[in-house]
Amino acid sequence: MKEIGRVGFMEKPVPEPGPGDAVVRTTKALICTSDSHTVQGGIGPRQNLTLGHEAVGIVHAVGSEVRDFRPGDRVLVGAITPDWSDLASQNGHPSQSGAPLGGFKFANTKDGVFAEYFHVSDADGNLAKIPDGIPDEAAVYCADMLSTGFMGAEKGDIPMGGTVAVLAQGPVGMMATAGARLRGAGLVIGVESVPSWQKLARTYGADEIVDFTQEDVVERILELTDGQGVDTAIEALGADVTFQTAVKVTKPGGTVSNTGYFGEGEFVHIPRVEWGVGMADKTIASGLCPGGRLRMERLLRVLEKERVDPTLMTTHRFSFDEMERAFEVSDKKLEDVVKVLVGFPQ
Repeated sequence: MKEIGRVGFMEKPVPEPGPGDAVVRTTKALICTSDSHTVQGGIGPRQNLTLGHEAVGIVHAVGSEVRDFRPGDRVLVGAITPDWSDLASQNGHPSQSGAPLGGFKFANTKDGVFAEYFHVSDADGNLAKIPDGIPDEAAVYCADMLSTGFMGAEKGDIPMGGTVAVLAQGPVGMMATAGARLRGAGLVIGVESVPSWQKLARTYGADEIVDFTQEDVVERILELTDGQGVDTAIEALGADVTFQTAVKVTKPGGTVSNTGYFGEGEFVHIPRVEWGVGMADKTIASGLCPGGRLRMERLLRVLEKERVDPTLMTTHRFSFDEMERAFEVSDKKLEDVVKVLVGFPQ
């Protein structure tokens, strides 16, 4: 990102690790909608900032205090790299370490992963070794899509056999759908209008699909739940209208779990009546993609035991020297794209 609204290549030196840090040589990376939000100014002005936060690679160098990783290790790095000594981390909220959203460093407060080499702080706390049986193109999904989507299900407090609506079946929504199924949901309703995304959502566990271009979402979800509403609504888009719908379709005592990145507008609105004028016992939970070594190791185990295959979402592949075209396809949602995988020179 050269400035708001403008991207391109530029030369930068290979970073050097601090005593507890590592430098990773990138092998595979994914492009995220969050990168588009950033370029559009979603987190404010940035100049000459390397984008990207979803990557795997080979350890190139480590600092003198790193204990558990060595050059040559094949590793996954979470999109969020917390400061594990921070008080927020010690209080159970590592994604907020240092400041609100403080764990969000890549392509925000430091250069991201769309480079041949990238820097990782606190290597022992933020790297995870990739098991031999998991290919890079699968492991890279753990960095953000699995972690964020599964978080939506985890924070949604889904009861065993409960009802869940996942609003928007993009990559995060699909992984929230898969996560809801893994958490024991009895009925998973996906809200989506794109036919190919609807099909993939069913593959990941959606029992019913509601197309907002063809029917009233609130009415249909209430119909599917015998007028009760769902136990859990997962907002996976980041839009005011979708958030309001999530509140409306959640039953009293249920949970609205927000994973969406609200990149536009000044306010998000809560529908007053459906919120019980503030007293309907509806919990609104939110979170930022959980990062860190333990989280990544657990997600890799999900892949290793073949609980989910995220590579079904890879619709496009580009080489690193095609990054500008790759970003355009992802940013403008061209060619029925779901996720774009970028391969780096080896």
